[in-house]
Amino acid sequence: MPGPTDPAGWLTLPDVAERLDLSISKVHQMIRDRELLAVRRDGVRRIPADLVANNTVLKHLPGVLNLLADAGYDDEAALRWLYEPDPTLPGTTPAAALAGDQAREVKRRAQALGF
Repeated sequence: MPGPTDPAGWLTLPDVAERLDLSISKVHQMIRDRELLAVRRDGVRRIPADLVANNTVLKHLPGVLNLLADAGYDDEAALRWLYEPDPTLPGTTPAAALAGDQAREVKRRAQALGF
């Protein structure tokens, strides 16, 4: 059962590789390079499905993940930040806003965490 700040759906790394038409090693590299976010659920590394919508990684996701890492967020904390409801954003969460026209605002807020 998803927690209050978990995404609605998850994909395993092989699912993401297939969806993005990449090798599994490339998906691992993308996670290491903070282009994708993966966390363990039930012992398996998973990626929130909506971060790879329309068979591509959300455009501003790598930048936001790097800004969060620079602010000291580990993967679990970054996941919580992305899926924490935020009534000041259309779409209610930073992750949902990243998929829309508020991506730059989400990036700005992530950048502000480092200060």
